[in-house]
Amino acid sequence: MISGKPVGIFGGTFDPIHYGHLRLAEEMLELAELDQLRFIPTGTPPHRDAPEVAALHRSAMVGCAIAGRAEFLLDTREVERPGRSYTVNTLRELRAELGAERSLCLLMGADAFLQLHTWHEWQSLFGLAHIVVGYRPGFRLEERIPTAPPVLQNEYRQRTANVTALAQSAAGGIVELAIPQLEISATDIRQRVAAGRSIRYLLPETVTDYIYQHHLYASC
Repeated sequence: MISGKPVGIFGGTFDPIHYGHLRLAEEMLELAELDQLRFIPTGTPPHRDAPEVAALHRSAMVGCAIAGRAEFLLDTREVERPGRSYTVNTLRELRAELGAERSLCLLMGADAFLQLHTWHEWQSLFGLAHIVVGYRPGFRLEERIPTAPPVLQNEYRQRTANVTALAQSAAGGIVELAIPQLEISATDIRQRVAAGRSIRYLLPETVTDYIYQHHLYASC
């Protein structure tokens, strides 16, 4: 018997967090029928360059952005963990804390899913959580999966499920959700700050204030 509604896990550098992230989180919370959504800023990511600003600032900006939304929680375990941050380790910790029966949902975009086979111990992820993939309306993952390696195609075909399955089992499914996306880029925000251009309406005012108070991205 599964206990409670699913817990969503949303990782990223959040450098900085912006309305694109927040709208995606809101859509996932509603469509996947989550109990809560945990924002987990990445410490040292294994698949990309180091973030522009320190983990302390990125975590603080997430905290500013989600303040007042009870279903959104800041989880700082990855930025506090020494060395590279691997999602499989985070899921193992969460599984140990929340129990074997609690449904966990790892949230990601279609592009990330198509690279899942490059992740550390990637096949172990399915024993720890469901994978919930947000895709742009009209660009289903099903249409892109034939370009993926056969091993990932096999996992996709064997594990494809619907939203109902998320609350009925603790892990193992792959669920696709159509998520309208806001065309906002963290890279563009950093460049705008460095150039002295406005970033108003691209991210919450509390995050904007934090960026300017701490002189972040001024030299990007």
